[in-house]
Amino acid sequence: MSQPLRFGVMYDCRHVPGGQMTMTDVYSATVEQAVLADELGFDHIWFSEHHFLEDGYLPAFQPLAGAIAARTTQIRISNDIALLPLYHPVRLAEELAVLDHISNGRMEFGIGMGYVPKEFEAFGVPLKNRVSMTDEAIEILRLAWKDEPFSFKGKRYELSNINVYPKPVQPLGPPLWIAAMKEPGALRAARFETNLLPQGRREDVLDPWRNELKTQGKDPNDYRVGIIRSVYVTDDKERDWPVIREAERFRMGVYNTFMAETPDEYGWGSGDGIPQNVIIGTPREVISQLKAFIDAYGITDIATSGLPPGVDPEFMANNLERLAREVIPELSR
Repeated sequence: MSQPLRFGVMYDCRHVPGGQMTMTDVYSATVEQAVLADELGFDHIWFSEHHFLEDGYLPAFQPLAGAIAARTTQIRISNDIALLPLYHPVRLAEELAVLDHISNGRMEFGIGMGYVPKEFEAFGVPLKNRVSMTDEAIEILRLAWKDEPFSFKGKRYELSNINVYPKPVQPLGPPLWIAAMKEPGALRAARFETNLLPQGRREDVLDPWRNELKTQGKDPNDYRVGIIRSVYVTDDKERDWPVIREAERFRMGVYNTFMAETPDEYGWGSGDGIPQNVIIGTPREVISQLKAFIDAYGITDIATSGLPPGVDPEFMANNLERLAREVIPELSR
């Protein structure tokens, strides 16, 4: 693995309806924990996105990204993932450029096409158009961040003599990631030469992405491979596991509903994809499992759940502290 390992924190900002924490509490705790993660030396924060869920699942990452960027100095900020077809690409290019300035060049951007019909219906976006909308939006983002005006004519967008200001701090804009659950997504990431967020089987996502990059004369080791996988350090698994298990069941349960609603077939829950189940144990046990996972799949970026719904923020802050002190230094070696 030529890329150094980066370890981060993922937030979807959900609360248990009727629980002790309000949404105001969740956002406040998220910002404070992000500041702690920055101080502890974590590498990145990732936001997830969905809409119209009673638990408050984060529908808009930009305000939270701005709040965190203003309170931190080192940690990078990105998504796994934002639903690109639901954004106008010019407006998004502007917002990401502003966030890049607020963060002094720490923004990245993780792209997904989306798959939940009701989200597209509510925004008036035809689900059947999402592939072309995603492809064209990626092109427009990159054009918008260049130091020159641009025009664009596609199936979904037509723009004439646009020049987006401000330009991002980072030359050519925030680095892009593309999520893939099947081979077409992996080939899209290779075609656009982006980092990869694999969420399927190795043979469906990792192998096609790496092979296509090689076909294009690119070295896959020049790119990053990231995944969300919750990691918990504990000296008493019997005490802590029931709380964590309940939170993770709540957090992941919504995806079963989404997969039942989507017309796509992703093989969700088949058990043969790249593992995303919880890792829990003593520091030594966690390190061993993470090393094996990283080596097996060539993972360069891991994001652990920062504030699972219903879990005490102090408990999770302690987990971050132990990861930073007892686990990540060993992995980095």
